[in-house]
Amino acid sequence: MEKQVLFQKMISLTAAVHEVKHHLTKDIQIDGVTPVQYEILEHLMVNQPVTPSELSDCQHMSLPNMSRELRKLQEKQLIEKNADPSDRRKQFVRLSAAGEAQMQQAFGHVEQLFLKRLESCTADELCAIGAAMELLQKKVFY
Repeated sequence: MEKQVLFQKMISLTAAVHEVKHHLTKDIQIDGVTPVQYEILEHLMVNQPVTPSELSDCQHMSLPNMSRELRKLQEKQLIEKNADPSDRRKQFVRLSAAGEAQMQQAFGHVEQLFLKRLESCTADELCAIGAAMELLQKKVFY
């Protein structure tokens, strides 16, 4: 396949992934959590611990804005900040037990919607989808 065609397919796929992710998560309600804060919690559920700088880079948010959102999440007791023992200036952020519980519940909702999308798939198609996801993760989205 021509590399430019492959690139166009990648752009189309990533746009579709964002659209489906929005559809799967748009109805999730965690008490008092904004959509921006949910994105932070979701990122932490998959990648933790992380620094505020890593989070701000990943979420396309300035560090001062990220710090404000993290403070709000900490006040809601959904995240914890811990200093790096080797460099006390460096902070790591992770979900608190309450944050983890809230995100487990949210991911349960997302899982139900995701599985509903796959209801018409055969066992062979499910295996192919899983293999395709693993290959994309290994070769493209690493």
